[in-house]
Amino acid sequence: MSSITDKVESRKKRTSRIRHKLADNRDRHRLTVFRSNKNIFAQIIDDRKGVTLVQASTLDKGFRRKAGDPFNKDTAREVGRRLAARAIEANVTKVVFDRGPYLYHGKVRALADGAREGGLVF
Repeated sequence: MSSITDKVESRKKRTSRIRHKLADNRDRHRLTVFRSNKNIFAQIIDDRKGVTLVQASTLDKGFRRKAGDPFNKDTAREVGRRLAARAIEANVTKVVFDRGPYLYHGKVRALADGAREGGLVF
């Protein structure tokens, strides 16, 4: 196997391992994170119905980030706050945090902290 295939398989394993641990919390919605090199995306998913309830990202219209600004922890925290505000409007306050294959560190942690500051409980 090539190293690229190993990376992809390892990433899938980590994602499924985390998701399996979260399966016990079916009474709560899932806050999931996707992080690319330039942007970060977060959404709250109802796994029972298989629908996305709310979402927020650095690509949202009206986001305070200009084209030349770097993607950093501050922007990730702002995405978390926006997601929390939209979730509260949709009557969602308790979620379970799905970090996916990413470590709970840096930008992912900043997004989680921003969501907590916005009023989400997890």
